[in-house]
Amino acid sequence: MSSPVDVIVVGAGNRGDNYSGYAVIFPDRMRVVGIADPRDFARKKLQARHKVADENTFNDWRCIAEREKFADAVLICTPDRLHKDPAVALAKKGYHVLLEKPMAVTEEDCKEIVEACIQSGVILTVCHVLRYDPLIHRIKELIDSGVIGDVIHIQHLEPVGFYHFAHSFVRGNWRNEAESSFALLAKSCHDVDLIHHWAGGRRCIKVSSFGSLSHFTKENKPANAANRCLDCPVEGDCAYSAKKIYLDQVKRGGVGWPVSVICSNSVPDIESVTEALKTGPYGRCVYECDNDVCSNQVGESYIFLISHDVTFMSVSEVEYIDLLQIVNMEFEGGLTAALTMVAFTEEICERKTSIYGSKGELSYNGHEIKVFDFLTRKSTKHTADTRVPGTFGTGGHGAADYHLIDSFIAAVKNKDPSRIRSGPKETLASHKLVFAAERARLENRVVFCGDQCDGESR
Repeated sequence: MSSPVDVIVVGAGNRGDNYSGYAVIFPDRMRVVGIADPRDFARKKLQARHKVADENTFNDWRCIAEREKFADAVLICTPDRLHKDPAVALAKKGYHVLLEKPMAVTEEDCKEIVEACIQSGVILTVCHVLRYDPLIHRIKELIDSGVIGDVIHIQHLEPVGFYHFAHSFVRGNWRNEAESSFALLAKSCHDVDLIHHWAGGRRCIKVSSFGSLSHFTKENKPANAANRCLDCPVEGDCAYSAKKIYLDQVKRGGVGWPVSVICSNSVPDIESVTEALKTGPYGRCVYECDNDVCSNQVGESYIFLISHDVTFMSVSEVEYIDLLQIVNMEFEGGLTAALTMVAFTEEICERKTSIYGSKGELSYNGHEIKVFDFLTRKSTKHTADTRVPGTFGTGGHGAADYHLIDSFIAAVKNKDPSRIRSGPKETLASHKLVFAAERARLENRVVFCGDQCDGESR
């Protein structure tokens, strides 16, 4: 029997714990031999789960970089702003890299990561986990089969979920851009990547984007509301009450996400969750947080075959040529795409997609795919096998988490980067689109991308 792929987990939080679970289910394929995390409880919890030797556990990833290479790969699941340094340093040491998305929080850092991995000859897998969702992968197969003809327009919705947004982007780790990253990058670089993927390698040359922080502000705080939910006399009338989101879940016996991430030093129970809400960030009133990221964003990407240098149009030029009605513009090449990310939804991350082609229309509701054929005027439903071994179906991305880590381990084991569905250059290209969209939003400009947004296609 061949030996398993040895990995080091850098960042023992939710994502690191989830991906490392593959070693528990398939110890013959993957083995966790090292852990780095500054938090004692998280590090020791993962150490006990995988029986990692004390000498291979660290409170700083730099200790790994200072040692001789002792594993095949690293799983980097640190906060967004702490991705670049370990990714570059450990790639240069010869470790294959699985890197949680987004790749990094600046375009320059993304480029540096890609260059380090290419120059070092190591596999880079950025966790564009939706690429590995069996149903979403089936969408790409259907497009490539030609069942809807030439793709004319892609419309994609990312419904974040009302309490998910409050947890992650108002109270939580991604609430403040200076401490993490902007919302489109943190939440929907997945989705921009999918649009780029479905476009089949064609260049995006023009991006506009609109968005704002529209609700979670001090001005919208209810009268008589307290600064913390446990002390609030009007908490019962608030949909974003921390008592409803966290304590009620624990009372029902639930200790999974999001409860699992608010108690950094203990296992969630009534006492520890109550204490976390009394003293920690997740117990704050959503209208009294230091959040500054968008709660809704709309972007329009215009994708076609010609290329231009990167230029920017002034606001007055945009108004003059009526680019504010972008969907009514005509472009050589024809393919357009629209992405909407919105916080205020019942469903949590159940993407909705419609792809309009010259021969038919494809629609996806998060559970099944339907293709309507213009010639026969008949609809055909398409499904995919979403079963996974063990508990991977409960990790937040269903079967996609399993297929992502499975593909990465197989790629490392077989020295076969073709198993990775988003190569380094293509991943960099889709990240560039996200940065272009955010610049368009901030500067109220239409951004022409040209060659900077080109990339390989698989």
